[in-house]
Amino acid sequence: MKNLRKIAAGTIAAVLAFSMAACGSSNASNSSDSSSTSTGKSVKVNEKSAKATSLADFGTMDDLVKAAEEEGALNVIALPHDWSNYGEVIDTFKKKYPKIKVTELNPNASSKEELDAAKTNKGTDAAPDVFDVGQQIAATSTDSFAPYKVQAWDKIPEENKDANGAYYADYTGIMSIGWNKDKYGDITKIEDLLDPKFAGTVALNGKPAEAGAAFNGYLMINQLAGGDINNLQPGLDFFKKLKDAGNLTTVDVTNGTIDSGQTGVVMDWTYNQASYKKELKSKGVNWEYKTFPKAQVVSYYNQAINVDAPHPAAARLWEEYLYSAEAQNLWFKGGANPVLLSSMKEDGTVDQDTLKDAITIEGKPVSYTNDDATRITEWLQNNWDKTIGN
Repeated sequence: MKNLRKIAAGTIAAVLAFSMAACGSSNASNSSDSSSTSTGKSVKVNEKSAKATSLADFGTMDDLVKAAEEEGALNVIALPHDWSNYGEVIDTFKKKYPKIKVTELNPNASSKEELDAAKTNKGTDAAPDVFDVGQQIAATSTDSFAPYKVQAWDKIPEENKDANGAYYADYTGIMSIGWNKDKYGDITKIEDLLDPKFAGTVALNGKPAEAGAAFNGYLMINQLAGGDINNLQPGLDFFKKLKDAGNLTTVDVTNGTIDSGQTGVVMDWTYNQASYKKELKSKGVNWEYKTFPKAQVVSYYNQAINVDAPHPAAARLWEEYLYSAEAQNLWFKGGANPVLLSSMKEDGTVDQDTLKDAITIEGKPVSYTNDDATRITEWLQNNWDKTIGN
């Protein structure tokens, strides 16, 4: 089981809310941590590939595949295998393109650390070719990205992509509540969490002003308690009730606390809940999770190509692959909502077996801007500790 989302330290509120990339323990092979000194070898890239802004610049898909295979390598970063089913995503790419060696750099990197690795290793074969980053880092780092519009560009909603192709959303989770159903029965509303049977076991997973999952979990509870992104008090009032009832725990959620039942109720993204459910099933635990239609908080991650990618053709082939129905369905299988889900439903390419049991976005989700995140985090910094404590 992976560790729950960690978050890199930051100095501004929006970074605190968004800077985390796909993080956790991983079964990834060929992984290495980024460091302040590059250990890579100098590399000369094909300028035509490095300047390509669409498949047309290569010619055909076969031409792109040929260019990528001539490079023979691809460096990815911050992709633990048990996060949104990235393990199967990577393995399928390897099987599809066996002439391309995939090196998995630091699976636990934050979005900021991804960009730091690119700067440290610039000009060498050790730099990441592609990024998977949170919205705030994506929106403020476009100079670090090489614009490229995948074949599925027109199917990506306008609000989920940079107009110039610098970055584009790939998948999102939906904030949810997960729990041991055999032990606690059903949870249908947040008021159920005030029951004494949940004594000391309801976990937000960190402070909402310091951890991304906790930040979004707070917004979900706030919405269900009658608030919205402009009225944050109802959520705080509810967490105060949880604390006074003795049910709220402020311990950090870990693999061990979930396995032992110390954190029997956890607020987290649906793709993480799907991973818990799968692994806990082998231990005889019936882990259930659910979202709430009026409080479906979402936060997309984004794909981008390193402007100094050592393998620019392979980087672009990777993006084409990720925005194919094949890869989008693999993310979907892992509990995420891929950005092309709506279009795949329309054109019939969505995996029907996954769709049958999947938790998907219903109606208009709860989302927010970078400015909203800054304001909300500052409010939480001023109010959480004095109301709930450390």
